[in-house]
Amino acid sequence: MTRNELRALWIAPSTYVAAVLFLIIMGALYLLALEETGPGHAPKMELPSTVFFKMFWLPVFFMVPMLTMRSIAEERRLGTLEALMTTPISAGSLVASKFTAAYLFYCMLWVLTLIFPILANMALGARGDPRLLDWPSLMGGLCFVAVSGSLFVAIGIFASSMTRTTLVAGMLSFSLLFIVILSGGLLTRLTFGDGIDLPFFAEALEYLKTFQHQEDFGRGIIDSRPFFFYFTNTLLLLGLTTLIVESKT
Repeated sequence: MTRNELRALWIAPSTYVAAVLFLIIMGALYLLALEETGPGHAPKMELPSTVFFKMFWLPVFFMVPMLTMRSIAEERRLGTLEALMTTPISAGSLVASKFTAAYLFYCMLWVLTLIFPILANMALGARGDPRLLDWPSLMGGLCFVAVSGSLFVAIGIFASSMTRTTLVAGMLSFSLLFIVILSGGLLTRLTFGDGIDLPFFAEALEYLKTFQHQEDFGRGIIDSRPFFFYFTNTLLLLGLTTLIVESKT
């Protein structure tokens, strides 16, 4: 089933549009990262890869909806979802295969971004900055992308199960991603009255700070809490998606 879903992704025009836009945008972002960490900005001492992965949210907002909006919504619109459910395939297997295919493609696109620091290092030759190929920060950034991407893709699959219109699924996915990625930072600034904050929520809200997770992974700080947060919520969303699929067929 997963093989069929991967094949469907490879032949879908939206997949190639998402891939091309992703690589173009990521190439531009890497150039901006190089500019930001160039000689004129030496006092910051930031790695190009660190600045590059800080902007992970920008491609996520458009790439994940484009990869996932057709997954279940299109099946419902064409009436093929009901036909699939009459086969020995369970709703859980169907949702898991669609998630796995989209998640593998998502990770593959991010792995392709390694070509940017490699090409930059090759182009500069002996004049190259050794920070361009700082593998610990590059691998830390990719690790964060892989871990957080499971939740982001699950959100897209969940949004696609809520409607039979791909455009609505894409807009819903974008909105949910926006809330999940930005809510942690906004909630930590939540105050009531005359600057009275909520210190008893501070530790719990740390789980929601996506940008803090990215910084920690980029510095090589591997904590179990982000793994628990992303993977448990991924399973929760996939479980809810399975229930929705079962109820609508």
